[in-house]
Amino acid sequence: MAPSNRDSGVSGMLVVDKPAGCTSHDVVDQVRRKLRTRKVGHAGTLDPDVTGVLVLGVGRGTKLLQFVTGRDKRYNGIVVFGSTTDTLDSSGNITGTFDMTMSPDDVRSAAGRFVGDIEQIPPMVSAVKIGGKRLHELARQGTEIERPARAVTVHSLEVEPTADPLVYKMAVHCSAGTYIRSLAADLGTVLGGGAHLGHLRRTAVGRFTDDMASPVDTAELMPLVEMLSHMPTLSVGDEVADRVRHGRSLGPSTGSGELAIIDTDGELLAVYESRDGEFRAVKVLVG
Repeated sequence: MAPSNRDSGVSGMLVVDKPAGCTSHDVVDQVRRKLRTRKVGHAGTLDPDVTGVLVLGVGRGTKLLQFVTGRDKRYNGIVVFGSTTDTLDSSGNITGTFDMTMSPDDVRSAAGRFVGDIEQIPPMVSAVKIGGKRLHELARQGTEIERPARAVTVHSLEVEPTADPLVYKMAVHCSAGTYIRSLAADLGTVLGGGAHLGHLRRTAVGRFTDDMASPVDTAELMPLVEMLSHMPTLSVGDEVADRVRHGRSLGPSTGSGELAIIDTDGELLAVYESRDGEFRAVKVLVG
């Protein structure tokens, strides 16, 4: 009998440790083959050279990626002072060199200027779309265009010297959408020269850390409700569960915020939100 090509129908989430040298979409393809399903998506792209935490939704988990994508991120990386590149990182061609001398206190003081609410101009090598085209596609064609600045938040930016006076370790806790390569380049500019980003590793997406991450081959599927572990959870009985499955309002509410709704068996049914004085469905998974 020929093997079945039917979708396995599995659902859940994976926390993968992405290696260098592959794209986030490559990881998605590997998971599709491993779990025999086309329904796989990720909660935020990592550049090919970047390693670390990549959260994936599988099956119905793809409907929950929107609740993970916007979570804070953490990164560890290297800033190389004294040279700039056309990609703002070590994968690009050198565009300038600078004679720079600075103390660790100088670098820490400069880093402090980027902590808080700041604006960043997306790099031309980013995946942002302007006018229907992704910036990195235009960059490959040798085109550079005006890009509006975007508001981001850097919660902390710690820098530590290494044995090389032009190479510093960097640890960043930031909002989603922050460009770490831009932080590195801007640090060099503030210090009177230039810099680019060396290797980079994402160590956390929200509560999902790199000690929870595994290579694709050994990553284990986790329950859907784990994707919403940052939300309060409400367990409901059969009568209310039936209302939830039909996306009906759960009645008056006070305050604001989102709720993960589960049934008495622990199955995730939906995400509700307190809005306009009542609990309304945002995403229904079981109907």
